[in-house]
Amino acid sequence: MKIPDHVERILDSLPIKPGCYIMKDGNGKVIYVGKAINLRNRVRSYFHSAAHEHPKTYQLVRKIQDIEWIVVGSELEALILEMNLIKKHRPHYNVRLKDDKRYPYIKIHWADPFPKVTVTRQMVEDGSRYYGPYTSVWAVHQTLDVLRRIFPYLTCDRQITGQDERACLYFDIKLCTAPCIGAITQANYRQMIDDLGKFLDGRTEPVVSRLQLEMEKAAEELHFEKAAALRDQLRAIENVVERQKVVSPDYIDSDVLAMARTDGEACVQVFFIRGGKLIGRDYFLMEGAADLPDANVLGEFIKQFYDQAPTVPPQLLLPQEVEELQIIRQWLSQKRGGQKVEIMVPHEGPTQELIAMAAENAADTLRALQAQWEADSHRQEQSLAELQQALSLAAPPNRIECYDISNIQGTSAVGSMVVFEQGVPSKKNYRRFNIRSVSGPDDFASMEEVLTRRFMRWQAGTESEETPGKKLDEAFARLPDLLLVDGGKGQLGRAVAVLEKYDLLDKIPVAGLAKQNEELFIPGRSQPIVLPRHSQGLYLIQRVRDEAHRVAITAHRNKRTRLGLTSRLDSVPGIGPARRKALLASFGSIENILAASDQELLAIPGITPALANALRAHLE
Repeated sequence: MKIPDHVERILDSLPIKPGCYIMKDGNGKVIYVGKAINLRNRVRSYFHSAAHEHPKTYQLVRKIQDIEWIVVGSELEALILEMNLIKKHRPHYNVRLKDDKRYPYIKIHWADPFPKVTVTRQMVEDGSRYYGPYTSVWAVHQTLDVLRRIFPYLTCDRQITGQDERACLYFDIKLCTAPCIGAITQANYRQMIDDLGKFLDGRTEPVVSRLQLEMEKAAEELHFEKAAALRDQLRAIENVVERQKVVSPDYIDSDVLAMARTDGEACVQVFFIRGGKLIGRDYFLMEGAADLPDANVLGEFIKQFYDQAPTVPPQLLLPQEVEELQIIRQWLSQKRGGQKVEIMVPHEGPTQELIAMAAENAADTLRALQAQWEADSHRQEQSLAELQQALSLAAPPNRIECYDISNIQGTSAVGSMVVFEQGVPSKKNYRRFNIRSVSGPDDFASMEEVLTRRFMRWQAGTESEETPGKKLDEAFARLPDLLLVDGGKGQLGRAVAVLEKYDLLDKIPVAGLAKQNEELFIPGRSQPIVLPRHSQGLYLIQRVRDEAHRVAITAHRNKRTRLGLTSRLDSVPGIGPARRKALLASFGSIENILAASDQELLAIPGITPALANALRAHLE
């Protein structure tokens, strides 16, 4: 393959230093990120004929039109920078954790006087402790359901003073300790939350020992109700602990990793061993793993998984050696606060059996997922085929766009555009429209405005009139195979008018979905189309319509909330647009502003002690 002259000049200018390189295609999109001790030698190696024996490398090199690089001071710095760049750009040709941005964590809000326990998808440095990541939100909530029965933590938004007259229903059903009425002290509540954290870490023995002593003491002091409550708590803990497999009391805390692969898919199974017990396991899928050796895929998993993991155990057990073992070990030890992390490859004994068990689980998981994918694919193909037949389409509607309008009496009106591709949501292509030209509650005119703006952007090749010259938004670049509007003949008529305006009526099939009887109206036909009650085609149409409604109403609520906040802040003397924006960015709600301390308010640029007092006086 001949190297383009401009790429050859870039290769000649590469430094002989450690750093990261960023490869881009002709559109300026990042398609691969890598690191090297010697940037010039490493990047040039991609263009050697031997490298092109790998299909993935050959495809990558064909698309390279630009190469940027960042020089760093050490191999460890290059490793950290590479991980951050992959996380930011998610390049197509890199091996990467699938859906890693969406993994949930359990969060304990330790900075609060009475910490709550929530589920989040983002870790921030706010004094909280995080546990995870998990691959299933359902599994997280199942875990919290169990924990809440053992450690009844707060879930309400009350300001806890201990002076409330009565507690909520959760106190009566023993799902809250009711610090709001002073039923538990702050010290005892925080001790309970600390026990919950130890439980998530697999450290149950100290919790059980302390509760046992407290129970015995309560019984000796004739506090039988408290002793009974502690007894029930101990029994609940024991029931959970009994289900945890005892591996060996002699084991140090370890994560056991193994991998299974088939048809280009890679599944990594992780066993979490704490205190000699297998306290949990989870699986993670890797994208872009085709044609790469197991050692490379496993090494990339370790870097990306532990980059977002809240804690690192003192030992990792692997099925084989991975690339960059020494630098990965150095990085993990740094993440562990300077404490040494061992990476071991056991070849015999119980630890090797654990590796084999994890590998077997990974293979079983991958087989189950593939069976599910095949079943889902069959249902999607069936639903698209049914829609093609029912609507007399020339081809299956592989891209469906659906639009909905949400408002209350015409205020804060918002339109939604949702996109389904191959029968599944394509959330990156969802868009929301603030209605500009319509006064009052006119859903028909609002729908016409939304569709006009959508196809105007497609035709003009710009994202909006406010940002001329910008590249066409990818969501508007393709025309739909089927356009749905939420509503009957009235909404359909407006959609037809917009399509005629842009000469698209013969190119884009369009239908209106009436809510009452799930009827589809199409142009030129007086009677609606009614899909069979239990057909896959009807299920797909309902999912698309419900998703459009959800996105529209969520956007409407958010807009209404912002407008309400803005109007209340605008009434405060001395709060102009810049200060209002800073307050909303920092606190997000009137309640949070009122609950903020003087120190927190004064930290906002432009907020003086007098303004802080004025804020409270006007908002309370």
